[in-house]
Amino acid sequence: MNPRSRRPLALGLRGRLMALGVLGLSVGLALGGFMLLGVLGYVLQRSVDSEAFRTADAVALLAAEDALPDPLPVAGGQVRVQVVDAQGRIRAASIDADRLVPMVRPERLDPEQRQRLVVSGERVGLSGPVRVVTVPAGTAADPLTVLVAKSLTDVRHSTHVVRTILLVSFPLLVAVLAVVAWRVVGATLRPVEALRRGAEEITGRAGPGRLPVPASRDEVHRLAVTLNGMLDRLESARRRQRAFVADAAHELRSPVTNIRTELEVAQRLGDRTDWAAVTENLLADTDRLGRLVDDLLLLARLDESDAAPAAAAPGGRAVGPVELGDLLATVAARYPSPPVRVTPPDEPLWTVGHPDELRRILTNLVDNAVRHARSRVVLAAEPEGAYHRVTVTDDGPGIPAADRERVFDRFTRLDDARARDAGGAGLGLAIVRELVRRAGGTVSLADADADAPGLRASLRLPVLPATDDGR
Repeated sequence: MNPRSRRPLALGLRGRLMALGVLGLSVGLALGGFMLLGVLGYVLQRSVDSEAFRTADAVALLAAEDALPDPLPVAGGQVRVQVVDAQGRIRAASIDADRLVPMVRPERLDPEQRQRLVVSGERVGLSGPVRVVTVPAGTAADPLTVLVAKSLTDVRHSTHVVRTILLVSFPLLVAVLAVVAWRVVGATLRPVEALRRGAEEITGRAGPGRLPVPASRDEVHRLAVTLNGMLDRLESARRRQRAFVADAAHELRSPVTNIRTELEVAQRLGDRTDWAAVTENLLADTDRLGRLVDDLLLLARLDESDAAPAAAAPGGRAVGPVELGDLLATVAARYPSPPVRVTPPDEPLWTVGHPDELRRILTNLVDNAVRHARSRVVLAAEPEGAYHRVTVTDDGPGIPAADRERVFDRFTRLDDARARDAGGAGLGLAIVRELVRRAGGTVSLADADADAPGLRASLRLPVLPATDDGR
């Protein structure tokens, strides 16, 4: 026998909700029934006591006036009245009461207190338990006690009837409410089941799709809207990933193909191969391949890391103040004096961030400018409110205004003279934007001058917060 077949069937969400609801309803109704019976019994008992005490007080008033009739007048056939003295002798009694034996043993009586007692009906001549109340009467010289007995049969009968009604009606009520709750829970969970089927269809066809959104403006509606938003973001990320992988494969194939071609040609030429030229070409392709791999790894790390401010970014790298004038001079020193030159700021301009990342930002912009400049590239920095503005200006062909935002996308290269160049893979500006965003700044492209060709890349980096030394 399969061991799985011996396991109890797991209840679904609808079944669990029903079980919890019916259990809670049953417990609540049971507690309510017990409370109802308790309150009903208490109220009926208090009513019996009140009637008995009224009768006893009336008889006590007659005893105080020494005007006790014989027999004592009472209302109703289920009431017995006796007046006993301190020695337990019966001085007066109602017509149905015993004139020889007191309804309560003398040792149980307290002639100075009003009492409530329960005695057997056989002692009083009534059926079932009997409620007896005692009231002091008479005078100090001749103390008396008035005993009034009233049957509890009506109280017991009333509570029994109510208990029977509850025992019959509660199961029926629970059954009716269970059926109603089953239908209501099913109607409530129907949109959830529709979401599940929609998700299963989307998973089955492994393509874009949307989940059905219920018309009701409730939690399920908001869940469906949120899930559809998530699916849209996942599909967008999937498209970007496919495009990124395709572009990366294409860019990686180019230097690998060049290396393979160089080696095949060298192999065919044999002794006639110019190994110096082959080595130079292979090193150039290897450098290009290495730069491309480094850029891809950097973008992958940036995608995985949170977009946190530079001062709080993870990674364990040093974060500290960076002086922009020194940074411009350091980057410009890597290039020949013409065409790259620096316009130093009038005063030290401090920002905060990772020095290596800021250097990488500026290097990528300068590399891009140098590849397309005709005669000069100018680096400058100046304060601009809560930011410092760093500019890289060249006199090249520029970029059309319609393409200045698109060039920051990965693997984007234009079709004009500024796009496809040796060694460029369309990742430099994408890396710049990601690093600038992590540094808490912005980057934009604009015309160099109104009356001259060229392009100006503008960086806005946050100002270093003031310290105690005023820097």
